Amino acid sequence: MPFGYASPEQIMRDKADYARKGIARGRSVVVLQYVDGLLFVAPNPSRALHKISEIYDRIGFAAVGRYNEFEELRRGGIRYADINGFTYDRTDVTGRGLANLYASNLGRIFTESIKSLEVEVVIAEVGETPEGDAIYRLTFDGSVFDEHGFAAMGGQAEAVVARLKERYRESMSLADALEVALQALTEPGGERPPVGQLEVAVLDRNREHRKFLRLTGTRLERLLAQSSAPTSESESASESTSEPLTAPPSDTPPPTGPEGPVDDGSSPL
Repeated sequence: MPFGYASPEQIMRDKADYARKGIARGRSVVVLQYVDGLLFVAPNPSRALHKISEIYDRIGFAAVGRYNEFEELRRGGIRYADINGFTYDRTDVTGRGLANLYASNLGRIFTESIKSLEVEVVIAEVGETPEGDAIYRLTFDGSVFDEHGFAAMGGQAEAVVARLKERYRESMSLADALEVALQALTEPGGERPPVGQLEVAVLDRNREHRKFLRLTGTRLERLLAQSSAPTSESESASESTSEPLTAPPSDTPPPTGPEGPVDDGSSPL
């Protein structure tokens, strides 16, 4: 046996361990379904380096790991979507097609390259109805997982998924979905990241044309305040006894969505 020989199984095992260690150093990202679309939440102290982005009209992208590597994947996905949408039809660009493209590229790099990519990616597509929503999670070796309801990746992903399973329910409002995501991303007894260190975006099926919307500033603060409002049975009971059953209509109806300045994802990095 030649000096320095390593079996293919050992090489693949070493590559996988190397990639997992790099991904585990990144902060987790959560993608979950709510009544009007899909919500992306990630702790991210950087204002310029996004972990959540738009790929196409109805398709969003989220990633963890080494930034320069998943940024290259994001740009490749945008080029693929633009070329196919222009050459054929915009409806031909789907989350499933992008997931297959990424799976092929990640699998080839993992097999042929000396170093595997230290990335994990989620491709999410919002449909006309909740039944048409799709979430695809891709790992560093090109494996694809068709997730239902929610997905998590990055450091402590197993613990985050366990907390999501306990709290997630179908047809949640945007505020409730954000609260569930933050509870899942926060360790028991730990402190939540401040608003300035949160990256939040949605794919809202009710928007015209581009469905991707980045939530920042006052909009996000109001949404967080709404999500942290008391919802326990005792508080609800006390409120119901102190207020009449038929409250007079308000001059300003309650907001149906977050408010404030919006970065729609079109600005360059």
